[in-house]
Amino acid sequence: MLFKGKTAFITGASRGIGEAIALRLAKEGANVVIVAKSEKEDPRLGGTIHSVALKVNEAGGRGLAIKCDIRDEEQVIAAVQQAVQVFGGIDILVNNASAISLTNTEMTETKRFDLMHDINVRGTYLVTRYCMPFLRKAENPHILTLSPPIDLDPNWLAPAVGYTITKYSMSMMTLGWAAEFKKYHIAANSLWPVTTIATSAVKNLLGGDIMVSKSRKPEILADSAFHILKQSSKECTGYLFLDEDVLKAAGITDFEQYAVTPGGPLQKDLYVH
Repeated sequence: MLFKGKTAFITGASRGIGEAIALRLAKEGANVVIVAKSEKEDPRLGGTIHSVALKVNEAGGRGLAIKCDIRDEEQVIAAVQQAVQVFGGIDILVNNASAISLTNTEMTETKRFDLMHDINVRGTYLVTRYCMPFLRKAENPHILTLSPPIDLDPNWLAPAVGYTITKYSMSMMTLGWAAEFKKYHIAANSLWPVTTIATSAVKNLLGGDIMVSKSRKPEILADSAFHILKQSSKECTGYLFLDEDVLKAAGITDFEQYAVTPGGPLQKDLYVH
């Protein structure tokens, strides 16, 4: 129970990757704050903050469901305060919440452009800002953000400029925070998958069941996050990790266990060579 007594604050944790990370840390005894907007289940998306909190408790952790739109500064402040009141502090922040639209410039509506910036950039910044005073008091504090390695080759930027610049902004914040918070021994890293991940976003926005069948399960990112977050925050900071590299370093080489279709073809992620 490596994280017993530790508190993880996870945004976008009502389903998908956020839920998988929540349950992985719960298995290690963590207190998990499930921060998301979903209180009622949407059949197309699945999962709510309450269903994940229940699973966290069943997995061996302590779950706290908090409805929060990270675009709203007052809601972020209230969520952080509630988490601290219940669990006494924050040891881990996982910036997972994101909006996506893999559309070109002409097809990206202004409201969608604004949404991606409000959640991916501004929301991530706000949550980190308000968690930071409590992370500073933690024994081995980590910030982990779900964002890709930065490659400024125009061919990577061209297909979806609006979305890409928000995800790269998240990665730039990681690099900046690693340096800014070094004196407080707060680690800041990013994590990204080598392949597409079987989430509702992939199914609904990127190619339906066919794309899901070529993807890996969210558990590959959950296991990767676990191996990052157990490292010393003084030493493991400032990295833009890929999931496969993290697991290989941990001695895990069997990636078939994570495949939706074992032995089948895999779809490389958008930002991975």
